[in-house]
Amino acid sequence: MSYLKFDKTKLVNLEYSLNREVIRSNRSGSYMSTTIAGCNTRKYHGILISPIEGLAGDKHLLLASLDETVIQHGAEFNLGIHKYEGDHYEPKGHKYIRDFDAEYVPKTTWRVGGVVLTKERLLVENEEQALIRYTLVEANSPTTLRLKPFLAFRSIHELSKANMYADTKYIPVDKGIKMKLYEGYPFLNMQLSKQADFVPVPHWYNRIEYQKERERGFDCQEDLYVPGYFEFAIKKGESIIFSASTNAVKPGSLKAKFTKESSKRVPRTSFLNCLKNSAQQFIVRDKNEVDIIAGFPWYTGVTRQTFVALPGLTLSFDDPETFEQVIDTQLKGLKNGLFPKFTGRPEDGSASLDVSLWFFWAVQQLCRYKKCGSSIWLKYGQQMTDILNAYKNGTDYGIRMYPNGLVGSDRTDLPLSWMDSVVDGEPVVKRLSMPVEVNALWYNAVCFALELAEVAHDSTFIEQWAPMPALIAKSFTEAFWSDEEAYLADSVNSTDKDWTVRPNMVIAAAMEYSPLDREKQKCVLSVAKQQLLTPRGLRSLSPESPDYEGIVTGSVVQRNRVIYQGAAWPWLVQFFAEAYLNVHKRGGIHVLKRMLEDFEGDMTEHCIGSISEMYNGNPPHLAKGAVSQAWSVASVTRSIGLLVDFNA
Repeated sequence: MSYLKFDKTKLVNLEYSLNREVIRSNRSGSYMSTTIAGCNTRKYHGILISPIEGLAGDKHLLLASLDETVIQHGAEFNLGIHKYEGDHYEPKGHKYIRDFDAEYVPKTTWRVGGVVLTKERLLVENEEQALIRYTLVEANSPTTLRLKPFLAFRSIHELSKANMYADTKYIPVDKGIKMKLYEGYPFLNMQLSKQADFVPVPHWYNRIEYQKERERGFDCQEDLYVPGYFEFAIKKGESIIFSASTNAVKPGSLKAKFTKESSKRVPRTSFLNCLKNSAQQFIVRDKNEVDIIAGFPWYTGVTRQTFVALPGLTLSFDDPETFEQVIDTQLKGLKNGLFPKFTGRPEDGSASLDVSLWFFWAVQQLCRYKKCGSSIWLKYGQQMTDILNAYKNGTDYGIRMYPNGLVGSDRTDLPLSWMDSVVDGEPVVKRLSMPVEVNALWYNAVCFALELAEVAHDSTFIEQWAPMPALIAKSFTEAFWSDEEAYLADSVNSTDKDWTVRPNMVIAAAMEYSPLDREKQKCVLSVAKQQLLTPRGLRSLSPESPDYEGIVTGSVVQRNRVIYQGAAWPWLVQFFAEAYLNVHKRGGIHVLKRMLEDFEGDMTEHCIGSISEMYNGNPPHLAKGAVSQAWSVASVTRSIGLLVDFNA
């Protein structure tokens, strides 16, 4: 019996199955994704989606889908499903689905009369190759299987349209064909482990519609090209492998390769195994660099999210080597004390107050894991010193240290914190020059750097920075705390304070070096628990605020207006958990256990075995944003580890 359970009676119900998505990656930038019904509801869905060398930036969808048809006694049963305009589905293969399993790889079971057919899908690790295994489990009569590929050859952010310029010629290869619709793309090799007839029936399928894109206010219809179909006889008990790859393969090796790749997967037999399986999907290795994909299906690397996610994705699973490889990759982008907002893309700027300070926090977790401060300072001490000096002396975007020891920027026209949505050129959340979590991170960074410098006997650094923690802590309390309010202001400047209740103050309470005493931490957590905590994370704004928006919906502009005005964010859970355990000790265990158990229920509700970017602040807390987000998975994983360590 699988840990991940689906209601078999509801699999044929599209309202149930179209809202449950599957993501698989190859650990080097490619992924496959669709719904458990097999119907693509996003332009980001497909069987083989890969970065293409020579084509700028985006990942590219090569093979959108593969429709199956079972043939017996001349009767055809179409197992595929596509949505067209007006909620018209054709064919309606979902009505034959009898089971779906995701313990090792996504597996769909169809029943058509006396025929039982299974389909299992995976991506080959570090190769641009998708493998699909079909097994005829039951059949009372001779059976033929037909496979019809739908080709796109486009960026994941665009849509394909029927045109006269596509190269629709196919070239025979061993047990299959290869095609390349447009220049600049590699050939897509479509091959089988068994000899099959390829029947050319070239046709554009027009106005296939993606429901999720329509809901998000984007263009939602596209045309996909089908060159024809593969057809072959299949016997009871026989398994046939279909391969889609940017390189020609040896068909005789496909069965063994599928078995080998399948055995590498972490079985999703528990909550923690689901999180481990999901965590591995985000880690991308490319030549000598290792990066974190912020989320699927549309993100690339986001530096802030990389630092926040890194401990939960690696150290939680005893993988410090990958942690350091990612840090080393990120450090290549450090300039003037700041990191670029997006990994490897300095041209997009580094307009952020907090990212460099999250670097300190991430390395701090490595230091606690390895229990070796002197080697950490030897490796990262120079970069830490450069960052602290850049903030102290002033750097890009007006980022600087004020006379009271706090840091910020007077460029309030720019969204310099994680709440960075912009509408009509203006930040949606207009925070004052000194945000609370930035200064908590600043205090923690200075204290941690001094700790390392003392272990390494770096007297020059100690002499320069030793007076700073006392000044920062005193100024922090004076600037952000109010006995009357009994929580922290969200941001301040020299004349004003914003007392909006947001989760950023929880980060201040959670830092190992916190400028708050225990009673103040307790007050902050009490307010956060009462007004911000949900079963899916911390709300970005209290429901008691007149600006609160509990539902994320509508166009891009509408969503950008509300995602930081009430949406619940799982990435903040680890800071609530850490602070809550520090303050309440064993008395806080039951609260955190219940919170994490709530997340376990999400394993089969949205992205199978993973956690989404954000959720509605209002019940029932439906998933929003990217369906699988690195710092969400990392946050819950690290929270579980904190709870386990506390009980140890």
